[in-house]
Amino acid sequence: MKLSQILGASGLAPLVSACLLPGEETGDGSHHLYRRQESGDTGFPIGSGDRFEGGAKFPRGLGTQEPGAQLDSLLSVKEIESAMKGLVNEYGIETFTMPYTTYENATMFGGKVGGRGKCSEAYHVYFNGAIHARERGSPDNLLYFISNLPRNSSSEAFSGASAFSEPETRNIKWVMDYFPKIRWYHDLHSFAGVVLYSWGSDENQARRPGMNFLNSTYDAVRGLIPDDPSAGIVYGEYTPSTDWSENVYAAMRTGNAMDAATGRHYEVQQAAYLYPTSGASDDYSYSRHFAYPGLNLVHEFTVEFGFGDENATCPFYPTAEQYHLNMLETGAGYMEFLMASTEIGLGDEVACSL
Repeated sequence: MKLSQILGASGLAPLVSACLLPGEETGDGSHHLYRRQESGDTGFPIGSGDRFEGGAKFPRGLGTQEPGAQLDSLLSVKEIESAMKGLVNEYGIETFTMPYTTYENATMFGGKVGGRGKCSEAYHVYFNGAIHARERGSPDNLLYFISNLPRNSSSEAFSGASAFSEPETRNIKWVMDYFPKIRWYHDLHSFAGVVLYSWGSDENQARRPGMNFLNSTYDAVRGLIPDDPSAGIVYGEYTPSTDWSENVYAAMRTGNAMDAATGRHYEVQQAAYLYPTSGASDDYSYSRHFAYPGLNLVHEFTVEFGFGDENATCPFYPTAEQYHLNMLETGAGYMEFLMASTEIGLGDEVACSL
């Protein structure tokens, strides 16, 4: 596997405070329900200083350290930015700033690793993390994994007023437009302990191409699982059989690698079976080439790392042990995802000026 051929853009969003939604606390529409604890246990602490000293030091993933190595705390917003600066100073990683700021006027940024040349067409894999504020450890997992590669080579459920009404979603679209040869998209979340592949809108089917999200005839029945033929509810989202099998293969390899890293088990399943979604970034990335045939096919996946901390004030806040297990699992999953994507194919190789 050649690093120069595989890795594309990695996106990170500065985080704000958030935990459970009213609907989750009352049991409405949530897959995992936990009662908010009053114990004062906030899980593994967030760093209060800057361990990377404004970029003078760089992060080292657990895979480059002695077995059993422990990190002292989660990365703070300041340290996320400082860690990226450290990677730039140590390895010459090129960064980019996304054009749309968040509701709190924070800037979202990313980095580029590998690529055959410097043009935007040279990158094929997009890792996205830290979109949901409460999912602690997402930027840590991504940054510490990226640090290994050069050595080896508000409301959480708000759907938006309209398509791309929110800056976070506009930035994801911008990355895919700016790097038009991205073939693989990996969106990191927590904490369901699953690896998900497309579609999330409804059950997959490969026999009826005309039954798809572009066909408004099915708007009233899409996303209703299970089907109810007696009520006229029969729908499955069209997926070409080759795409389907390749998505399952890559997802299984990712999940198996995460299992092997620590012994904890990750389920692998179609995203719709976790719960049906509409307009999520993973389905959007896969849908682009159907809606606009001139765009690149993007295989999309969502990984929900970790299994939650029932004793914390917010179950998305891991213990120290969970934090380190999560990092080992996501690191193994990231690497296997890259190897699977390389094996299946990255699309047309583009050579551009260095």
